[in-house]
Amino acid sequence: MLARLLVDITPARESAAFRRLLIGSALSGIGGQMTNYAVLLQVYELTRSSLNVGIVELANGLPMIVAALLSGPLADAVDRRKIVLITCLIQTAVSATLAVQAFAGLDQVWLLYLLVGVQGMVAGVASPARRTFMPSLLSREQLSAGAALQTLVMHGSILAGPTLAGVITAAFGLKLCYLLDAVSFTFSLYAVARLPRMRAAGHEARPGLRSIGEGLRFIVGRRMILGVLLADTSATLLGMPIALFPAINAERFGGHAQTLGLMISAVAAGGLLGSVLSGPASRVRRQGLGMLVAGASWGAGLTAFGWSGAFWLAFLSLAFAGAADVTSVVLRTALVQGLTPDNLRGRVFAVDFAVGAGAPALGNFEAGAVASLTSPTTSAVSGGLGVVAGAALIGLAIPALLTYRTAPGPPPNRPAPVLAE
Repeated sequence: MLARLLVDITPARESAAFRRLLIGSALSGIGGQMTNYAVLLQVYELTRSSLNVGIVELANGLPMIVAALLSGPLADAVDRRKIVLITCLIQTAVSATLAVQAFAGLDQVWLLYLLVGVQGMVAGVASPARRTFMPSLLSREQLSAGAALQTLVMHGSILAGPTLAGVITAAFGLKLCYLLDAVSFTFSLYAVARLPRMRAAGHEARPGLRSIGEGLRFIVGRRMILGVLLADTSATLLGMPIALFPAINAERFGGHAQTLGLMISAVAAGGLLGSVLSGPASRVRRQGLGMLVAGASWGAGLTAFGWSGAFWLAFLSLAFAGAADVTSVVLRTALVQGLTPDNLRGRVFAVDFAVGAGAPALGNFEAGAVASLTSPTTSAVSGGLGVVAGAALIGLAIPALLTYRTAPGPPPNRPAPVLAE
């Protein structure tokens, strides 16, 4: 019984290439979180300004989204493995440069913004190509389990990276965080280098606006994929609570730094637990319905958080929301990757990445704006209820999401990997 609840490790056990990618992603992910911690701390120590710290996220996020959307056709036109190898080398160089500026004591905020912007742009170029690896390495029935493993690695990195960075910074200074991040890319480089060539099957795209348009027309024409992206946008645009944490912590829980830290970690802790116990989610056949239910559960958890007067209830509500979010991500990933032909994956996954990266940032802005006009409680509760209502409306507008069932078999147009010469 317990085995059916735990995350399904079959994809990692059966595919050595996928297993290497997971290990490389885990180590480089921890390194990346250490760099994020170090950059935020260094900018704050130099400026003592929360606004300047916020600009770090903007400097990273905007180039990432734009680069992802523009590079989608590239991932459908050339060897995807080479794209990821080249971008991984550039990311290693950026992390090394961050280490150099820290050891040299340059202390230039503009340089940190520039390097973070380059880092975001390169990550945006890499993401559409990297996301094509899993459906090329795994069978369709393993996609949900593979997505759950990737989500487990992501949440584990989010929890482990900042914790290690805090310990290392206290003992040796933040310079070492940058250096360890640069070293961590070695494992990811090795995992990608061991992959076979990964060219798109069938008609290859030519980079350009016309190619981007082809990808967008495919998404609009496939109601299932459009519905999945709309559901994810609704859930994160209406229901991102992180911008509300400081105000709610100050109003209800004494404004202590410890409680604020626990609130921030609650969603990630729930996500990690949800990833570990993702066995049932990986076996769901009605993935569209499951995603809508998980999205509504995310909204219900945020609503409960908005009404929570006791800290323990607020923490548990956020953890429940984090676990529901993991289920939604697992099912969304499996649906989008399973329904997209190989020659369009780069472009479709670029839009999927842009939605996943951009909507939460806008959602936090929306939550803060509503809170400033009304109150943090009103913003949290209305956002959570809006997520529940949005899931219901999308289900009614796109009934295919409610009725779709997956069938065992290989993904559409799954290519046979071509060994590198």
